[in-house]
Amino acid sequence: MAKKSKIYVLDTSVLLHDFNAITSFVKNDVAIPITVLEELDKFKVGNDTKNFCAREVIRFIDKLSGKSGSLMEWIPLGRGKGNFKIVLENHPDGLDAEKIYAEGKNDHKIINAALCLKLSEQKEVVLVTKDINLRIKSKALGITSEDYETGKVDDVQLDKSSLVTINHVESDIIRELFQKGKIEENGLLGAQKYANGYYILNNGKSSALAYYNPISNEVERVEKGFTYGIKPKNAEQAFAINALMNPEIKLVVLQGVAGTGKTLLALASALEQHKKYQQIILARPLVPLSNKDIGFLPGDANDKISPYMEPLWDNLKFIKNQFGENERKHRAIVEMQEEGKILITPLAFIRGRSLSNIIFIIDEAQNLTPHEVKTIITRAGEGTKIIFTGDVRQIDTPYLDEHSNGLAYLIDKVKGQKLFAHIKLEKGERSDLANLANELL
Repeated sequence: MAKKSKIYVLDTSVLLHDFNAITSFVKNDVAIPITVLEELDKFKVGNDTKNFCAREVIRFIDKLSGKSGSLMEWIPLGRGKGNFKIVLENHPDGLDAEKIYAEGKNDHKIINAALCLKLSEQKEVVLVTKDINLRIKSKALGITSEDYETGKVDDVQLDKSSLVTINHVESDIIRELFQKGKIEENGLLGAQKYANGYYILNNGKSSALAYYNPISNEVERVEKGFTYGIKPKNAEQAFAINALMNPEIKLVVLQGVAGTGKTLLALASALEQHKKYQQIILARPLVPLSNKDIGFLPGDANDKISPYMEPLWDNLKFIKNQFGENERKHRAIVEMQEEGKILITPLAFIRGRSLSNIIFIIDEAQNLTPHEVKTIITRAGEGTKIIFTGDVRQIDTPYLDEHSNGLAYLIDKVKGQKLFAHIKLEKGERSDLANLANELL
């Protein structure tokens, strides 16, 4: 028996998250309340991703209206898809969200539009929103409501460690790896073999840190050496530096909780390779502090962004302090700063730039949407290396979670590619106190 199609009512948050959402519900119908159209109009101006998404959705709806001349009736979305229309009614007979909750609030008008559809259509109505509170309010009034699931990553992928231990490796193989630095793979890694994979080869008596090179099909030894004054404190950090320093790996994700050294390792590796690149850019998305938007913070542009960028400056100062003021590497950092070869900036400030021959570090990448991550990577020109760092479970934006953020999406979609490496840092090295907080609080 064929499943009965449904009507999905989309909230503004869904369309700003994915401008293709209207066409993502297969053979089901999709409706947008007129209130959502009004909200999209407010977001259409600007250079942020949400502004781009708003414009794309408006253009798409305009094309649909051109085919029929009206959006009040159901319009076919195309082969294998359902229909689409704008819902004008927002005052249903019976339950009225505005009377129950509060009048004049757009969320309540959206709920009313869903209630109107539920009364007038002979199909199940589902309100889709990334706003958790709106989902709760909808369910309280008998409207089925759910999150937008497209692009979500499952827990298995998020929890999977990037560090693989191969046990019972013959002593001769480990000895040869230490002597030659690399050996033929020859089935050593078995089912655990994947492009740019990192391994601990162990036989109970001795062990070695190793990397699988997909280009040469060889297993290479990974050493714990200093990188611009920073020495890895554990195997994961050694693997991270190896990936960051590998010129064949153009895209690196360092995933881990606070204090695991993600940003520090990325910056130290970038400084070590500064002669290979025209510029080192460190950026992070602007997430308002204590609900204070950047536009309302005092001072000029630099004063406004300073609180957001301070963690990046802290890492740069830490590396600089590994050397005396007269040492060459200390002077090199000062010169790069003065010449603009090291740039620390909000992510929004690099929009429209060409990213050729640049090493680009994006910190706190879990606060980006999948579309924003894609936009960043597609700007990469020749000779550019992009590094994303973040913790997929430390989300600071209201409409993302550990399954739908851009960092988790990237890890899931690009794993196994020859240009990509993913290192999950699990051991905190900031301090015993920081480790205690991560483990118990």
